[in-house]
Amino acid sequence: MPKVTFVNYGKTVEFESGQLPYSEHGKPESLLDIALNFGLHLEHACGGNCACTTCHVHVKDGAANLSPIDDDEADRLDMAADLTLNSRLGCQCVVTGDVTVEIPSWNRNYVSEGGGSMNLGDAIPAGKR
Repeated sequence: MPKVTFVNYGKTVEFESGQLPYSEHGKPESLLDIALNFGLHLEHACGGNCACTTCHVHVKDGAANLSPIDDDEADRLDMAADLTLNSRLGCQCVVTGDVTVEIPSWNRNYVSEGGGSMNLGDAIPAGKR
């Protein structure tokens, strides 16, 4: 069974291929689909349609266990901030084996619909300014 480690959450999830419910957010069994199935927030402003870069992740280990990057994903990634050789869009890369990913800190939405606060960094709480 493939395992995906989300470094920012300090959490590793394991799933049986073909057994995750699919909610039409990205490709089935993509990093985005897996994150959402396990209640982990990964921003996806376009709904996982490869039309933005908000689900941009850095693959720390196991890149060979992801589906190959296609032209649409590569073109979209060209617009992503903090692009690395290990960058992928979470909505497009399908997991086929063990993978470790990190969500870049600039990409962790402070407050998002249904997500809540993930990384307030140096933000000063209201009333403390």
